[in-house]
Amino acid sequence: MFARLFGGGFHAILDRIDAGLLAGGIDATLPDGTRRILGGRAPGPMPIVTLHSWRALVRLAASGSVGWYKAWARGEWSSPDPVPLFDLFMRNGESLGGVARAKGVWRFVNRTAHLFRRNSRANSRRNIAFHYDLGNDFYAAWLDPGMTYSSALFAEGDTLEEAQARKIHALLDRLDLKPGQRLLEIGCGWGSLAEVAARDYGVEVVGLTLSEEQKAFADARLAKAGLADRVSIRLTDYRDVEGSFDAVASVEMVEAVGQDYWPAYLQAIARALKPGGKAALQLISIREPLFDAYAGSADFIQTYVFPGGMLVSEPRFQAIATASGLEWGDRTGFGLDYAETLKLWRERYDAAVADGRLPAGFDTAFHDLWRYYLMYCEGGFRGGGIDVAQVTLAKGK
Repeated sequence: MFARLFGGGFHAILDRIDAGLLAGGIDATLPDGTRRILGGRAPGPMPIVTLHSWRALVRLAASGSVGWYKAWARGEWSSPDPVPLFDLFMRNGESLGGVARAKGVWRFVNRTAHLFRRNSRANSRRNIAFHYDLGNDFYAAWLDPGMTYSSALFAEGDTLEEAQARKIHALLDRLDLKPGQRLLEIGCGWGSLAEVAARDYGVEVVGLTLSEEQKAFADARLAKAGLADRVSIRLTDYRDVEGSFDAVASVEMVEAVGQDYWPAYLQAIARALKPGGKAALQLISIREPLFDAYAGSADFIQTYVFPGGMLVSEPRFQAIATASGLEWGDRTGFGLDYAETLKLWRERYDAAVADGRLPAGFDTAFHDLWRYYLMYCEGGFRGGGIDVAQVTLAKGK
């Protein structure tokens, strides 16, 4: 039956993967014990993969990255290091085409489930709670001491904490802030940027979040830092923000907005900015030739980790920004820094599990999911299919 469903059988699926690997390859051991090299015709990653069951290929061919994760979780394939495999898939994304994307009814199921999580006002709160309200203690066990959950920006010799501080200052330096000015932060997390902005730049900050857990943590940290009178953390949707601000900062927030709401997000920034004001964004984008296929389904991360999430198509997002009266400029990409950030997070996560520092209530399957998520993302950045960048948006006077 499987052979009929999947174009002539399992070796036909392997043949299609082999043909699509223009850079790098896979050293594969098949369920019958035979070894096969897929690709390998040009330099690139060469991960080692053992297929313990042909069903892993069925899941990959039918449901793409969602099915491939299910197969891994069920022990149907393994690798001593999956990161190079995810790098390989992303590096060869265009040439692999639909080989590893959901098809037919599975594509419809994945996409429909994702659409039901689109980021309306009500769904946004639920989607944010799904990810961020796992508990402050959970994130504190493996993030840097500053509780920054976005890509760091490394200089040689930096610790994770130093690289996160470097990233925050690089973003804020784009805004030409002056003491006494008002800064709006859309998606303030646990308050790391707000604390730096108030302490080091002397500005008043309004931070927006939809996570009650994050607000409680941020309020406590800012009070402890003696900055509660200069920073206000609000449980407010970006679409409902009121007031006028000299500058706007938003770090990896737009990925939680969704394509349908990019205009609303950018219009909210334009409304909030005073004439001549600037916004500084840090955003994660996917390579443009991959975007339509990516947006047409739902991948592993959207299904299991970030409901409602959507990486940015930079050309399309930039066009909407321009139409909203915001001039796009000074883009700086640093995708490999995100790969390093993710690697360090995974090492810290593993150490927290080993030391018993994570809160009770998370089982082995949950920890495996999070390790997979961190490896999957690291591979995506190493393969160049996704990137992180800081960009400045200027409102006309």
